[in-house]
Amino acid sequence: MGDIIGNPLYGSSLILPMEKKLVVAITGASGAIYAKVLLDKLARVKDQCSAIGVVMSDNARQVWTYELDHEQYRDYPFDFYAENDFMAPFASGSAGYTHMIVCPCSMGTLGRVANGVSNNLITRAADVMLKERKKLILVLRDTPFNLIHIRNMAQVTEAGGIILPASPSFYSKPSDFEQLAATVIDRVLDISGFDHQSYRWGNL
Repeated sequence: MGDIIGNPLYGSSLILPMEKKLVVAITGASGAIYAKVLLDKLARVKDQCSAIGVVMSDNARQVWTYELDHEQYRDYPFDFYAENDFMAPFASGSAGYTHMIVCPCSMGTLGRVANGVSNNLITRAADVMLKERKKLILVLRDTPFNLIHIRNMAQVTEAGGIILPASPSFYSKPSDFEQLAATVIDRVLDISGFDHQSYRWGNL
């Protein structure tokens, strides 16, 4: 869908592509490698967005440092917001953000999003995406699922969100952890509408 603008010269309408404004949320679930690969790839296609905002929970920072042995999340060319910063633009639907990716998404975050509990910027922004009928993608990493998790996933799906478990594929023959994580992140970018380079089935 795009914005329809009348052409006063020809009396016709032009359909312009919707401006992409993206929120990335990183929670404290294990799987910081997925967040890193996502931010790496977004840095290469950031010209496809007019705005990219990132919010990390305190637990996400700790997990990133523990699992990846560095704090390079500080080095990305995006606008970072504290998890309690409700003055962030994407805390309101009027800011016009169009996409949100929660990666990795903890089961606690899933439960709060599924039940409309906006207790921090991450869950508030997710609530905004759902109420504004914008694209919300939750990259779940936990396993196995109990019935509460499954019902929460169903509830988010019924509300318009997309559940995308961090289930890597192997037909591209990934040779390291980052390439393996990229098999998930490439699907996230595809569903988010980014033009990017990735392995395509059939291009052998």
